[in-house]
Amino acid sequence: MVRRTKEEAQETRAQIIDAAERAFYKRGVARTTLADIAEIAGVTRGAIYWHFSNKADLVQALLDSLHETHDHLARAGESEDEPDPLGCMRKLLVQVFSELVLDARTRRINEILHHKCEFTDEMCEIRQQRQQAVAECHDGISRTLANAARRGQLPVDLDTERAAIAMFAYIDGLIGRWLLLPDSFELLRDADKWVDAGLDMLRLSPALRK
Repeated sequence: MVRRTKEEAQETRAQIIDAAERAFYKRGVARTTLADIAEIAGVTRGAIYWHFSNKADLVQALLDSLHETHDHLARAGESEDEPDPLGCMRKLLVQVFSELVLDARTRRINEILHHKCEFTDEMCEIRQQRQQAVAECHDGISRTLANAARRGQLPVDLDTERAAIAMFAYIDGLIGRWLLLPDSFELLRDADKWVDAGLDMLRLSPALRK
C-alpha cells in the first residue's frame, strides 16, 4: 500500500510538471497561476503545494528534467581525471543542439526559459534561481576549460573565466536565436560546425588569453 501511494505521488508530480509546461508555454510564466496549473493537471492547489512551494520550484523542475541526460558528460569534462575534457564538452553541446531540434518537449522548455519567463517583481525568486543556475554553469565550463588547457587541448594561457563567459553567451545566443527564427539557419545539420566555431574561438582568440 505504501509503495502504491509513493507511485501515485510520483504520477501526480509528473502530471503537475506536464501541466506547468503546457501552461507556461501558452501563457508565459508570469501570467500563469498555480490555479491555472491545477485546473490543467486535474488536481487541487493543495496537491501542487504538496510537491512544490511556488512557480519557481516548478520552473526548476522543468529545467532539471533537461539536464538529466547531459549530467554525465558535464561531470566528465569537469573531472581532472578526464583525458579528453574538450571532447566531452563538444559531445555535450552537439547533443544539446540536436535534442533542441528533435525533441519537442526540450524545445518547449527552452522556449519558456528564453522567451516566456518574464523577470517581473513578483518573479524575483525565479530571477535569483536563474542567476544561481548561470553561476553554476559558468563554474562548470571554467573547470572544463581549465582541464582542457592542462591537457594541451587549449592554450595554456587561456583566461578561463573570460572564455567561460564568452562560450556561454555564444551557445545561449545560438539557442535563443534559433528558437525565435528556426528557419533562419540549420542547427541540427550543422550542430557540429556551430560547436566547433565556438571551440575555435577559445583556441584562437588573442582576446581570451591572460
